[in-house]
Amino acid sequence: MEIEVSAEAKDKRLNRMVAVTVVLLSVFAGLCNIKDGNIVQAMDQAQSSSVDSWSQYQATKTKLHLAQDSRTMLAVVANGAPTEQARPALAKLDGEIAKYQSEAPKLAQQAKGYRQDYDALNIHDDQFDASEALISTAISLAAVAALCESMGLLFASWAFGASGLFMGVCGFAGWGFHPDLLSNFLG
Repeated sequence: MEIEVSAEAKDKRLNRMVAVTVVLLSVFAGLCNIKDGNIVQAMDQAQSSSVDSWSQYQATKTKLHLAQDSRTMLAVVANGAPTEQARPALAKLDGEIAKYQSEAPKLAQQAKGYRQDYDALNIHDDQFDASEALISTAISLAAVAALCESMGLLFASWAFGASGLFMGVCGFAGWGFHPDLLSNFLG
């Protein structure tokens, strides 16, 4: 009878460890999921802003070329000696050309900045994705450990869980650690 009681106690101990493991990992995974969702929204905004800035840049460059072409045509029509009617038009075109020439580099720099923001956010998105994958694996291993009554599987679950916790903490803390191997394999 004592052997059965100790076996039951051992099973309960294993089941309690599995339950605590699953609860802790699930709560942490939920928090990571919320943060990852916010990062994805910020990535979408950065991508959208980058596209908008590049579109403005392209429109500015197009307007610059049109103004330059218009100025050239007006100068040709005026035969090198601008008339009273052509001078104000040339001056206006010169102003527009100067404006577009100063705007274009700023817009290009702004678009590149949004792209850099996107890339920086993508690192943290990858961290949370890796965390989710590792924690899901850990929870699955813990469930199988309970079914098989295997401490070895529970230890494997803890190893995957610890890796997932580390990746999640990297994401929350803004650390630059990137799961290159996992990202390259899955990407």
